[in-house]
Amino acid sequence: MVSTVDSTPAKRPLRISLAGRYVSILRLKSAEHGEALWEATRGVEKEGLWQYLWEGPFGERGDFDVSLKAMEASEDPLYVAIVDKGTGKATGRASYLRIEPKHRCIEVGAILFSPLLQRTRGATEAMYLMMRHAFEDLGNRRYEWKCDARNEPSRRAALRLGFTFEGIFRQHMIVKGQNRDTAWFSVIDKEWPRAKEAFEKWLAPENFGGNGEQKKTLAALRGG
Repeated sequence: MVSTVDSTPAKRPLRISLAGRYVSILRLKSAEHGEALWEATRGVEKEGLWQYLWEGPFGERGDFDVSLKAMEASEDPLYVAIVDKGTGKATGRASYLRIEPKHRCIEVGAILFSPLLQRTRGATEAMYLMMRHAFEDLGNRRYEWKCDARNEPSRRAALRLGFTFEGIFRQHMIVKGQNRDTAWFSVIDKEWPRAKEAFEKWLAPENFGGNGEQKKTLAALRGG
């Protein structure tokens, strides 16, 4: 039996301004976010941050600025800055990409979390805010996450955030002169309510002890 679905197109992400408890998600602007992102991601000791990204690492600020300005002008991918609400400084960036309003499908990717953002509540909240916007405000029915199949931290993050692993696309891309097999993950609209409830329970202050340790994991709160 062929199933029919609402064929109303999803909205395109345009003016992004999402506020959370720990971070805000704002349309990336080089003049506003460039300095903080440069300081948070530069240096030999941070080169690993760029291993699976299309660009970087950058040895010179000028090259970094050229790349950031190109991101600012792009509509797909559409880049956002992740801004810490305590300091007001950008500590990471991400994007919506492969935006397909006709099919109500959108991907999150090009994720760069500086050490200031990694393994914080703000990092999880950023992903929650972007997922919520994609489903509830834009009307998508499928939310995708893709990464280099060798990128174990990204694969673990996708599963932690509630994405379902769908398989490996072999020899999918050539990135920085190397073959990339791509691991595909997704969350679909019928799964969003349970994922949302788990995110909100996890992010609540009462889920953390006096030393900041979590009381319950996201997986436990999803019931899986």
